[in-house]
Amino acid sequence: MKTVSNKHNLQILYEDNHIIVVNKRVGDIVQGDKTGDKPLSEVVKEYLKDKYEKPGEVFLGVVHRLDRPTTGIVLFARTSKALERMNEMFKNRVTQKTYWAVVKQRPQKDAAVLEHFLKRNEKNNTSKAHLKEVSESKKAILDYKVIKELNNYYALEINLHTGRHHQIRAQLSAIGSPIKGDLKYGSDRSNPDGGIHLHARKLQFLHPVKKEPVTIIAPVPDDVIWKAV
Repeated sequence: MKTVSNKHNLQILYEDNHIIVVNKRVGDIVQGDKTGDKPLSEVVKEYLKDKYEKPGEVFLGVVHRLDRPTTGIVLFARTSKALERMNEMFKNRVTQKTYWAVVKQRPQKDAAVLEHFLKRNEKNNTSKAHLKEVSESKKAILDYKVIKELNNYYALEINLHTGRHHQIRAQLSAIGSPIKGDLKYGSDRSNPDGGIHLHARKLQFLHPVKKEPVTIIAPVPDDVIWKAV
């Protein structure tokens, strides 16, 4: 589906009466937080209000989130019915999410399933991956494969089996392959834009109303390393 640019600086990947999907940029926050920065949800609301000349408040439901330094697919619901159904799908993991990540250290195996127990630290907003269950930890599973070897880096494709806080970042760090730019999880240097090389590349789901399969792919950021992937 072609992407549409507009004065709100949104890259729209999919839009109908029920849902809208955008390609999030580095630094965007999906929902308002203590920083007080304008969230992506508000920008999308303004876009819809302008486009459809809607009086009053525009309904927009946040279905899932991406970390601030991460890029890629974010889906919002435009009706309460779509929100309820999409929430149910994400909760029951009948959606398929595929991420791309760039790491400096090649994983020992070119493809593997990673299982850890993640324990969240609210104070410094991180999650630590443990091989065995510890108190208040949650099981985290993903599979990855190396899809491209770059000059100094490796590109991985990752499928999530569970949806935990900072899951991909913590699990890749735990196997000695932190994501490029991710200082919080062991990368040796930050990226100039403050982002990390983690991109929500593909989302597959059943449309909440039409019940048809939908596949959305988000173009990678305009960056030399991403373009090489």
